[in-house]
Formats: sequence, C-alpha cells, structure tokens
Amino acid sequence: MTDAPHPVLLSIRSLLEREGVAFRELEHGPAKTCEDSARERGEPLEIGGKCLLMKAGKDFGLFALSAALPLDSKKLRKTLGERRLRFATEEELHEMTGLVSGAVPPFGEPILPFPLHADESLLANERIAFNAGTLTRSIILATGDWLRVAKPRVLSYSGEPD
Repeated sequence: MTDAPHPVLLSIRSLLEREGVAFRELEHGPAKTCEDSARERGEPLEIGGKCLLMKAGKDFGLFALSAALPLDSKKLRKTLGERRLRFATEEELHEMTGLVSGAVPPFGEPILPFPLHADESLLANERIAFNAGTLTRSIILATGDWLRVAKPRVLSYSGEPD
C-alpha cells in the first residue's frame, strides 16, 4: 500500500519542479537509519544527506552532512562561535517540523522554518540522496542543483569516518 505523500515531500517536489531541477523520487521500505536508507535506495552511503535539527545557542537550525560521517560537535560549536549545542528531542522535532527522526530532508526555509547549514562533505559527491519527509520516500538529485535551490550556508563540521 502506498502512503499519501507527506506535505514536506510535496513542497520539495514543487520547489524542484518550479526551479527546473531533474530529480529521482523513490518509494521504498521504511528506512530510519542512514545505512537502511542507502540500502533501500541502492546508493552509496556517502551520497546520503543526513539532516539534523539542532539547537545552537538560543536558536534551532538544520545541519546536513554526508551520511557516512559523524557530526563533530566540538568543531561545530567552534565554527558557529557557540558554547551550547544540542540535538532537538524527538518531541521538539515533531512539534516544530511534523517529522520523525530519519525523515528530515536537507532543506531549510521555505520548506522547513530553519536556516540550513551544509557540511562541506556533501560537496564531494556528484549527487545527494535523502529521505523526504517520510521514512519511505527518497529524492536523489545533483548536488549542484541541491546547492542552488536549498541555498545552505556551507561550513565544516564533520568528523572522521567511524
């Protein structure tokens, strides 16, 4: 049975179509982890764009990085000039986005109401893949097109591969 498209997916699809961006949309089995998502998509883990909702100082923001790399919170705090940094709780994530962990796409305003920050690790790949508002739908597109339409602030905050 096919799920009805999530409003976030519909917004991303609309933005990409409006901007003339070629993309591939996949429906797949539930994929909560980055590894599950890569397996379901049949794509390398590295091109996955995991996106985390985090509170840096007083404000929340979205932080996207390659699914193959961990977030280096010390590096991110230093880069942002913030002493405090934490992940949004499951409750905060759902309340502020209507999404569950693992379904957050790397799109800030106007799709999600937060500034978007992208780790430079995402720029190493020709394409980016991500769960788009649900654990059962993914979008894959050229990284250059994603940068053009998502307009992230590119920083460096990934750690070394595990």
